[in-house]
Amino acid sequence: MDLRLASFNVENLDWAAAHEAEFAARRAALLPLLAALDADVLCLQEVGAQKPHKHAARAFLALDHLLAGTPYEAFARAASVRPGTGAPADVHNLVILSRWPIRATRQIHHDLVERWSWRAPREGDHDPPQQVLIEWERPLLHAVIEPPAGPLLHILNLHLRAPRPAPVATARGAGSSKSQAEGQFVAAQKREGQALEARLHIETLFDADPDARIAVCGDFNADEYDVPTRLLRGGDNELQQGPRALAPLEENIDPARRYTVLHAGRHKLIDHVLASKTLAEGWRETVILNEGLEDEVFAKDPILGSLHAPVVVTLSL
Repeated sequence: MDLRLASFNVENLDWAAAHEAEFAARRAALLPLLAALDADVLCLQEVGAQKPHKHAARAFLALDHLLAGTPYEAFARAASVRPGTGAPADVHNLVILSRWPIRATRQIHHDLVERWSWRAPREGDHDPPQQVLIEWERPLLHAVIEPPAGPLLHILNLHLRAPRPAPVATARGAGSSKSQAEGQFVAAQKREGQALEARLHIETLFDADPDARIAVCGDFNADEYDVPTRLLRGGDNELQQGPRALAPLEENIDPARRYTVLHAGRHKLIDHVLASKTLAEGWRETVILNEGLEDEVFAKDPILGSLHAPVVVTLSL
């Protein structure tokens, strides 16, 4: 039996009754990609939640409209919520869709790594700036899936912070080079801190079952050599890869096609699927659907489809 596992950042998926024509155009661009994935398990990032009317609770209306009439409409669903609430956020939710039953879900958000504060260095005679709280903008979503045969699957869906500078107040102003440098440092702490928390959660799964079948999918906002990816993999190079290491399932793709984003003409691989040893041993194929992908620097609104290419892997179970 095969598993087709896919990850796709759908780029701020939103819907409003007043903009039905714009959504219809996006849906027309996204449906062929979803059909080509033909996924048994699909991890989505940047799924918005909307209110059917002003005083109603948020629901995944855009996703429901997108999936209507497709096989994914009947899939089991797990979704993240805004930390500290029971409701989805307005933007950037995580969703896991599964052809097979989802037996358990868990959201991880500073459960294993505490928030901490960082204060920028003093500037001459100026008082030290206000402390910056280091916390993740989004949680990690974990679903336990039961395939028709064999052990359970642990699917982790995540969307790490983009490496753009975080807001940091300085005496020189928000646009100063010092503010930009410090903001970049803060952003790196957020991105790498959440990657660490995800890795520590993975360690708990291996503690419970050394042969656990684990896959980590999502938008890492990091290439295969960046620190977040290395943290999630559990080793820096092949010589350090122990039994708990996660394998990058896109590494066997032709380098000319090994990218999920175009940025000012540069090919960037920032969307990944990593798998534990017991799962990776059944690897058969990885495909990145990047044909016709727009350059995110030069693309004009409204964005049709997504500026991220989906990744799909086939694994024998």
